[in-house]
Amino acid sequence: MTRIGIAGLLHESNTYLPVPTIYEHFAATSMTTGAALIERWRGARHEIGGFLEGAGANAVPLFATYAVPSGALTADCFERLAAELMRELEAALPLDGLVIALHGATVADSFPDADGEILRRLRMRLGAGFPIVATFDLHANISRRMAAESTALIGYRTNPHLDQWDRGVEAASLAVRIIRGEAKPAQALEMPPMLVPIACQHTPVAPARRLYDDLEEVLRWPGILTASVAMGFNYADVEEMGASFLAVADHDSGLARRAARWMARRAWDRRHEFAAALPSPEQAVRDAAVSPLTPVVLMDVGDNVGGGSPGDSRVLFDEVLRQRVRNALVVLYAPTAVASCVAAGVRSEVTIEGIGGRVKTISDGFYTETEVRHGGWSTYDQGITAVVETPDEHTVVFTSRRMAPMSLQQILSLGIRPERKRILIAKGVVAPRAAYEPVAGSIVLVDTPGVTSGNPASFDYRHRRHPLYPLEPNAEYP
Repeated sequence: MTRIGIAGLLHESNTYLPVPTIYEHFAATSMTTGAALIERWRGARHEIGGFLEGAGANAVPLFATYAVPSGALTADCFERLAAELMRELEAALPLDGLVIALHGATVADSFPDADGEILRRLRMRLGAGFPIVATFDLHANISRRMAAESTALIGYRTNPHLDQWDRGVEAASLAVRIIRGEAKPAQALEMPPMLVPIACQHTPVAPARRLYDDLEEVLRWPGILTASVAMGFNYADVEEMGASFLAVADHDSGLARRAARWMARRAWDRRHEFAAALPSPEQAVRDAAVSPLTPVVLMDVGDNVGGGSPGDSRVLFDEVLRQRVRNALVVLYAPTAVASCVAAGVRSEVTIEGIGGRVKTISDGFYTETEVRHGGWSTYDQGITAVVETPDEHTVVFTSRRMAPMSLQQILSLGIRPERKRILIAKGVVAPRAAYEPVAGSIVLVDTPGVTSGNPASFDYRHRRHPLYPLEPNAEYP
């Protein structure tokens, strides 16, 4: 019987966040092995759920873990996770193939290309001809090591990420074909010298849409097994930061190179399209105050939890207060505020960091999402949560765990009616759209400060490759 190992180690690492990611962050979020992995991930709209579907009875669960985006992994954290993965792999051998979910923008203090190092260790143990198919996030910074140490890499094609399950099924199905001798992948990676700012990474609309139109064209080429576009993660200061293009052809390395190069060249020729002028907090709130299209969702780009930010910035909410706009909602990571609300009790009047109001709700912070949403998650835990209502009809949600706003259940589960608010402040850029678009009158990305600022030029890069457009406007792509 064919045996396909199933694994996952995912983290989006923001190297500008001073707080490191430690092993306990993974253990407290999701870490499973063996039968528990199947129980946790079967049916999930995540690539690991897709692996299990695509591999079917051939699936051999190994090790899967992820943590909320944050700072770089400590060396100890990385080594412990890698050791657990390799230990589960050893116990499961012999295998005929392996599918693994990686992020592609994981950084460890000891290995800036942490994903590439994981693949290197797997390749060293499993051998040169062993099928290793890996999935990666659309925001990945793909390295040449990742391409060299894998048999095939397959990336998400939507942002918000709504196709993760499909990519997982595709990866497992390709692994089965390779094992049966029905396909012999030849992989090529092309890395043009360009960045795609996160504000331009919304795949349903131009300019990002054109990248994926080109991808769909390549997928129709005879002999192409799969192809991917990675728009990159600008908050990881690593050598491979930037956009990349991958193609995997059957038995034909020349075809793979031509396909990857064709996509990269077409993107390069349109590089001037990838620019976004975002309004300031002052302008965004002023416009929202008079907009007939309510609620207005203000995306707090600089405090994007999905990109590693703390989720505690009050820049936008303070601007709402300064302009005396009524009826806004904001979710803030604030464990101390939660404790104060819990101590005061429901219906009590509190004043927390200048925010005065009545404690309306105390919640355990668990909620469930039944629809397909960015990240492929279905169960969430934002820790003990407190809701405070102010005299100006503002709703302030304090959480004791950082949580990206991928599901509207984050606020619906608290009894809040978001469609009745004038302004909804969301700590994200593109990812929350799938959750918020059903209730939004309009969505505005705002140029707020923080470790996920929308302007790449605002970061002090020390390790990236040179040149990179638009940071070097005269960059050339031979």
